[in-house]
Amino acid sequence: MRLDTVERGGPPRTLTEPISPGLVRRWELGRVHHRARTPYQQVLIADTAHGVTLFCDDERQSAAATQLVYHEALFVPAVLLVKRCERVLVIGSSEGVVSELAVAAGARHVDHVDIDPDCVRACARHLPYGYTPDALAAAERHDGPVHVHYGDGRQWVEHTGERYDVIVVDLPDERPDEPDAQLNRLYAADFLGRCRDRLVPGGVLVSQAGNPALWRADTLRAAWRRFREVFGADGVVYLGSDEHEWSFLFGCPAPPPDPVAVMRERLAGLAFRPVSIDTMTLQSRTVPPISIREDRFFPIHPFRHP
Repeated sequence: MRLDTVERGGPPRTLTEPISPGLVRRWELGRVHHRARTPYQQVLIADTAHGVTLFCDDERQSAAATQLVYHEALFVPAVLLVKRCERVLVIGSSEGVVSELAVAAGARHVDHVDIDPDCVRACARHLPYGYTPDALAAAERHDGPVHVHYGDGRQWVEHTGERYDVIVVDLPDERPDEPDAQLNRLYAADFLGRCRDRLVPGGVLVSQAGNPALWRADTLRAAWRRFREVFGADGVVYLGSDEHEWSFLFGCPAPPPDPVAVMRERLAGLAFRPVSIDTMTLQSRTVPPISIREDRFFPIHPFRHP
């Protein structure tokens, strides 16, 4: 972990987060609640200007000030696109917020699969959102609607006989510069296809899909291509959070004729009231950037030619 310290071996003072080639973000750290190397990643939970914040391998994953905006943009459109939300599969999403949103939306059964038990348990102990230690312990015992399983999400999808109304893939951003990174396998087109096959008729797959900013949109562009390959051009719905920095893709094997109209109509009947999504959000944030839609890059200067 790229941490500056007050003294060698002392508590970290700042964290440098890579954003894109040649660009980083510097986080000033206050109290460090948890710092450990698990078998899968470096985990840091510390106070920042955004409240208690989770970092994995130098990347900010969630923070108290913004986590609900992120998780609602991830989950709410998915639950609005399905006729019912009774069975949900969550892959990744160590904090447990998506599991809570699924239950609030009426899910009777949630399978939450995460490869890193140490990270999930640290989140429950130290984050002021998501699972509490007692709630996680109950989910680990499968006592209640949420069942936590520790293992490889890809293997779960390949071997389970279950089918789901909604499948949520919530992982750190894809790492194209690290081809052997374990999480890359859960962005691949063949994995998306396996998830599609585990959906009930009318079900929806959603995945975190990257950042739409022009200087860091490569992973979003790759995800857009894969989703359209697996679900067809009419079967992919986009939502870019207007109050965060991430985009999400929703794969619908049997898409409604007008997905945005369906989401807007069903929002009023949702079992809980989102704090960051209303009908205008669904109308305005469901158009991908033109560079993604047309799969092209902008010229440096439109009127100057060599």
